[in-house]
Amino acid sequence: MTVNIEKQRANPIAAAKFSIMIPSWNNLPYLQLCINSIHKNSGFTHEIIVHVNEGKDGTLEWVKLQPNISYSYSKENIGVCYALNSCRSLASTDYLVYLNDDMYVCPGWDIPLAEEIEKINHPFFFFSSTAIEPRVQSNCSIEKNYGTCLENFNEESLLKEYKTLPMQDWQGATWPPNIVHKDLWDLAGGYSIEFSPGMYSDPDFSYKLWKLGVRLFKGIGRSRVYHFGSVSVKRMKKNDGYYQYISKWGMTSGTVSKYYLRRGEPFDGPLTGQSFPFVIRLKNLFKRIWVAIKSF
Repeated sequence: MTVNIEKQRANPIAAAKFSIMIPSWNNLPYLQLCINSIHKNSGFTHEIIVHVNEGKDGTLEWVKLQPNISYSYSKENIGVCYALNSCRSLASTDYLVYLNDDMYVCPGWDIPLAEEIEKINHPFFFFSSTAIEPRVQSNCSIEKNYGTCLENFNEESLLKEYKTLPMQDWQGATWPPNIVHKDLWDLAGGYSIEFSPGMYSDPDFSYKLWKLGVRLFKGIGRSRVYHFGSVSVKRMKKNDGYYQYISKWGMTSGTVSKYYLRRGEPFDGPLTGQSFPFVIRLKNLFKRIWVAIKSF
């Protein structure tokens, strides 16, 4: 796949804490809400980098008018993997945040992340914020409906209640919003473009970090965002990520999530290793055989 990308770096922000990377595909109203929430609800100043996929809805023109937003642009939708790697090339801080354009960050979302980073004082971690969703997509999210689209988004109620919703820190950070040190991102090679346009690229990135020796995969319960729910994913032509993952790693992403990362379990410290029943090993063997047969 030949990818042509235009890039423009904004003037540097001297006090920027994180570099927030946002892939966007013809989602301008959501992107505007997302960026406005960053400006309004963050405890620190951050660098914002947007990748504009296609941008036929005016996204590119709007981003160009924003004085402190860096951007990259592709005339076609190249998916999140290429988009994130492109954003990384424009980032200037030590910490990279991947944020979806259909997310609204709640007040102080970034403070617990910064506190965790300062507390551990090393770069070998992968942290996620906790998403509040109208319909939960994983056991790491909080289910509470404050709107399924912009037209029925109840921002006022969200801001009154988001702190009161019960959720502790949890194991298995994977999904955005997530944060990683730039050196660890580079060591892992960023997001794997073979998963373009993006299905299963998140669990792939987590397992690449695992293979590099990372054992601190922590979901931060106090860092919260509202997620409308994969607005772009519903529109795109999906890659066959389930079988791609098995072909690459020899097991399902579900095996990694449950037995390696223990995703969704209460956080009880760095992960120590993995063990899983013989029947799971056998199932993964059969799946590897099936993938091999399919490839012929």
